[in-house]
Amino acid sequence: MIDYSLLISVLAGVVLLILLILRFKFQPFIALLISSILVGVLAGVAPAEIINTVKEGMGSTLGFVAVVVGLGAMFGAILEHSGGAEALAQSLLQKFGEKNASWALMIAGFFIAIPVFFDVAFIILIPLVYSLQRKTKKSMLLYAIPLLAGLAITHAFIPPTPGPVAVADILSADLGWVILVGFIVGVPAAIVSGPLFGKYIASKIFVAAPERFKKESAKQFPPISLIIFIIGTPIFLIVLNTVLGSSISSGLRLSDKAIAWIQMIGHPFSALILANLMAWYFLGIKRGVSKSVLSSITTSSLAPAGVIILLTGAGGVFKQMLITTGTGEMLAKYFSSIGLGLIPFAFLAAVCVRVLQGSSTVAMITAAGITSALIIEPLGGFHTALLVIAIASGASILSHVNDSGFWLVSNYLGLSEKDTFRSWSIMTTILALTGLSMVLLLSLFV
Repeated sequence: MIDYSLLISVLAGVVLLILLILRFKFQPFIALLISSILVGVLAGVAPAEIINTVKEGMGSTLGFVAVVVGLGAMFGAILEHSGGAEALAQSLLQKFGEKNASWALMIAGFFIAIPVFFDVAFIILIPLVYSLQRKTKKSMLLYAIPLLAGLAITHAFIPPTPGPVAVADILSADLGWVILVGFIVGVPAAIVSGPLFGKYIASKIFVAAPERFKKESAKQFPPISLIIFIIGTPIFLIVLNTVLGSSISSGLRLSDKAIAWIQMIGHPFSALILANLMAWYFLGIKRGVSKSVLSSITTSSLAPAGVIILLTGAGGVFKQMLITTGTGEMLAKYFSSIGLGLIPFAFLAAVCVRVLQGSSTVAMITAAGITSALIIEPLGGFHTALLVIAIASGASILSHVNDSGFWLVSNYLGLSEKDTFRSWSIMTTILALTGLSMVLLLSLFV
């Protein structure tokens, strides 16, 4: 049975959220808080309970997200400063050769965006795309689209990037499972939206490298094996932690104490602290970077991370308000009665917010907040991870003029708005739909 007063309260909150961000240019953090409070007021929640819900939602969310996002940002900043991203990309280009450069760039983007933010990684690697275009005289989209696909997939699907970390926390998903499912879904999504679509659109739109961007002088990069080891260590430890926490561990001849210590080391907190220490020493101190410079690099990286942390906390408030009002349970029963599963609902919720206001992070967090309130019984680690990736897919769809990524791509590739729609916007849509298709397929067989 639908309580239409509760439904109207939630719809009013979402509409206000969109209006505050688009029309009045409010920072999404405060817009989410105001919208959450409006839902509580319209639903008839007592004033004191509304404030307690805000505190509970914010506090329960930030305990995990703040640590992971902060550590991830510092790790990525050191890697970026060391030139590790360029080293990995150039190594892959050499191994794959000019003929398969689009595949090399997709793989480079896929792994580099794990520790480095999407926009930063794109700006770092775009000179390689310019260089390839000038050398081969082919359309720059042949190389840029695969790179962008790899970056976009990891940015949305694979922790410790902020988006999936935030959604995983709101949905109480295990990060190890999210990483595994993110890779399983992300690889085919990257291939279809990257090299395959890139080859097609490059035959339709010719784009030359803009002359105003000149290649920088080469610098000495860290060894590629070291970069792979440092990036791979926290991922391996987090996944190992998940494996040891599952029924698989019963077949291992390890004592409970040994498993407990290994799980502590494999917890995202410990794994990312270790990754930071490795990056600090091997990519910093050992290469002659002063401690003061390293301190400055890591400190400055926390500014953008702070915004994401607060935004995630506000998403937790929105989730908690839906639980407090009982809206989540009501909607869960209704959607179950009409046969609409959690995965399609989560995807569509993320799509709506993404298309309306542009930010994939806001879309992910808002959709996660709404969806989490609908989860009445635990889904299990794998299926909760599928839900995280469904939301990530929906939040990646149809990047257009209200998304900063649209203008970043348009500017650096020298594309008109029309051609950015035909290339970048279509690519993100293919990425999202392929991701959803893979999630639905996995949900049928696992």
